[in-house]
Amino acid sequence: RATGARGHMSAHVSYATMLAAVTPRPNAREPGGWIRASVPKRAPQSGSTTIRSAKARAPNLRSRALAEDAPESNIVPSPSDAPELARGPLKPTETLKLAVFSTSSYMRHTQAPVIEEALGADNVRWLDVGLTPQTAPLAAGCNATCLFVNDRADAETIDALADLGVRFIAMRCAGFDRVDLDACARRGVAVTRVPAYSPYAIAEHAIAMMLALNRQLMKGHARVVQGNYSLSGLVGFDMHGKTVGIVGTGKIGRCTAKILLGMGCEVLAYDVFQSKEAIDMGVKYVDTVEELLPRCQIVSLHCPLTDDTHHLMNDAAFELMRRGSTLVNTSRGGLVDTAALARALDAQKIACVAMDVYEHEAGLFFEDKSEETDVTPGSSLSPDWDLSLGSLASRPNVLVTSHQAFLTAEALGNIATTTVENLREFAGGGGAGEGRAYVNEVIGH
Repeated sequence: RATGARGHMSAHVSYATMLAAVTPRPNAREPGGWIRASVPKRAPQSGSTTIRSAKARAPNLRSRALAEDAPESNIVPSPSDAPELARGPLKPTETLKLAVFSTSSYMRHTQAPVIEEALGADNVRWLDVGLTPQTAPLAAGCNATCLFVNDRADAETIDALADLGVRFIAMRCAGFDRVDLDACARRGVAVTRVPAYSPYAIAEHAIAMMLALNRQLMKGHARVVQGNYSLSGLVGFDMHGKTVGIVGTGKIGRCTAKILLGMGCEVLAYDVFQSKEAIDMGVKYVDTVEELLPRCQIVSLHCPLTDDTHHLMNDAAFELMRRGSTLVNTSRGGLVDTAALARALDAQKIACVAMDVYEHEAGLFFEDKSEETDVTPGSSLSPDWDLSLGSLASRPNVLVTSHQAFLTAEALGNIATTTVENLREFAGGGGAGEGRAYVNEVIGH
């Protein structure tokens, strides 16, 4: 009989789900413990799951701080069946057991070997589903989980994990805006992240998107495929001498600025915390976002998503942008109001947009939606087809990639290495930082 941590079964865990969690699908060609779970990847949700305030916000750009991603069971345990769960870092007598959610095939040759070598293949369970309250029971028997940028870690999910004995969440990304930190603190679940893995990867992707739009590479390639070799309608502009705005000058923003300066661009920047390194390389800071937007041919976003930066780019911001300018977002989807962006494009207020992130990407990006249709025979769309994104992506002046800016071999290796270091601190009885805090701690024990 499958049981949760410390031998008890949580009330919300069905036997079938628990059995799936502890019975890997045998496949000699896959890493040990790699499970293709039958739990739905995108559970129905009543609304947005992003952990943020839903209150309306006035379009005040000046004050924004920018700095550097189950069926219920009829088994109800009695109080005697549910002893108090262990809390805090692992003790010397405990073994780290890890459930890795939202796994993808690209991890098998880049990240899985690093993690399995460090922790032991038998101690790692690979799950190809995202974390939701419905899939949380797949972590039964584990005391730690490893999550990705769009995994749902709201209060309901944190409670489900904690009830199973999970005490540690290792985010294998920099962002943690979908993690309910208050719930983690309440249940004694520590959270760490990977604050930096390869700023070059994301900066280079941002530059690639700028150039692809400017030089109309997608249109040119599509023409050649069809035997059209004309040049009409493919005119671009020199990047040299143009003014580019960087919003957020953390490591990624500074790497982007360095590339642009090397191309002969003038780089303006806005960040509450001005970087001496950026200034020394030739970046010029402005006092407000309002001052930056109308002065730039291209604006590139490199700031985190917070309550203050949510919908940073709204109707008021787009109205300030120079007509014919370009917006690039490789940071967080929620920075841009999608409806306002569509209106700005419709009015030709901005010429084009490149986006590697999307505010409603959770449950959409990292999945193959092309094979899903509704119940109607013939050509049809899946019930959760995103019409807003589909409309944007179909425009010839919009370039969308599905959160792949980070995806380089170097970045994946660095993410795995830092994630292992974070997990080793938990397994070693506490953090290696000051006051026994975890080095990359978001919230500690």
